[in-house]
Amino acid sequence: MRGELLAARALLSSEDARRAASVLAERALDLPELAGARTVAAYVSVGREPGTRVLLDALRSRGVRVLLPVLMADNDLDWAVYEGAGHLMRAGRGLLEPGGTRLGPGAVLAAEVVLLPGLAVDGRGVRLGRGGGSYDRVLERLVRAGAGPALLVLLYGNEVVARVPEEPHDHPVQAVVTPEGVRRFGR
Repeated sequence: MRGELLAARALLSSEDARRAASVLAERALDLPELAGARTVAAYVSVGREPGTRVLLDALRSRGVRVLLPVLMADNDLDWAVYEGAGHLMRAGRGLLEPGGTRLGPGAVLAAEVVLLPGLAVDGRGVRLGRGGGSYDRVLERLVRAGAGPALLVLLYGNEVVARVPEEPHDHPVQAVVTPEGVRRFGR
């Protein structure tokens, strides 16, 4: 399933991806979860992932503290504050990471919203990631701490599917934002 979804993304033109990123940012910024958030944990999209950069800059301009992940050697995530596109560095696996001070894996506990990367989400809100487990660790950390941030995913419309494989450690998201609209799931 992951291979098929990545192949479909690869067919998108740069212009289609740019247009989708603008629409995704507009739709996401209208969400009540983001309207009142003081701290948002997000990520920098790469390649043909649904674009996050317009959204990151818009949140930052609103005065929101945006935390971005830094991939550690064990695939867990550390976090640093987003200081703008000029402060991003190319890291391993083609990822872009913030160049600022590392805040530790627990920094995500301060977020009212966590924007999760994904390849698909199903009608139950179950997210299919890339399979590395980094965000599974983040979600487990949130659960262990009793934190309850809103969990959101940005996807293309064709990536909202009937069913994705589910594992015991999976945590459903509250909403998926696509260029076509927002779909909410029960918690």
